[in-house]
Amino acid sequence: MTELVILRQACVELAGRPVLSDLDLTLAHQPVTTVLGANGAGKSALLRALHGLLPLAQGQLQWPRRLRQAMVFQRPALLRRSVRGNLEWAAQAARVNASDAEQVLARVGLLEQADRPARLLSTGEQQRLALARAWLLRPELLFLDEPCASVDPASMARIEQCLRDMTNEGITIIMATHLLGQARRLSDQIIFVHEGRITEVTPAAAFFSEPNSAPARLFLQQALP
Repeated sequence: MTELVILRQACVELAGRPVLSDLDLTLAHQPVTTVLGANGAGKSALLRALHGLLPLAQGQLQWPRRLRQAMVFQRPALLRRSVRGNLEWAAQAARVNASDAEQVLARVGLLEQADRPARLLSTGEQQRLALARAWLLRPELLFLDEPCASVDPASMARIEQCLRDMTNEGITIIMATHLLGQARRLSDQIIFVHEGRITEVTPAAAFFSEPNSAPARLFLQQALP
């Protein structure tokens, strides 16, 4: 299977403090790879490092093939424009055609809100707008940091369906989430992060039935009923 991204002896620091250490990771293409771990384990930092937003303090990040990328954050940054205006501005900045904006808004359930100020949307609607904005850019690889944190059940269901649609279109997703049910529903592969280190990378079904590392086993015992 074609390698997607490689980390070698990588370390990431924030304010001089290591948050990720000794990262050795070779990811092959999977539709959805989910990063799991306790709060503060380094899930978000790993996504940002892979996306190039956090520089490596040491080590190497290698992309065998450079991919068009986008990232959606837990707290999306929206412009003081309409819902449609946010998409049009993103398309202009990325130099892509905005002709699909209405279609994308329809797919995330926001077409009827197209002329509404984006910052007046609910939390779930704002997250769906951020997802639509990324989708419009036609990324090959999409990073999602807690895409369903603090959203209502209807928005969560809509977002999860959108993610399935994206993978059906060939978009590869790497996602961090604290929602184990969501991870089980969507994931093909799990990366488990414990105290700033990756302790395993394994198929999702195997992870949830019999994780390899002691920290992952303890995490599941504490998180699952």
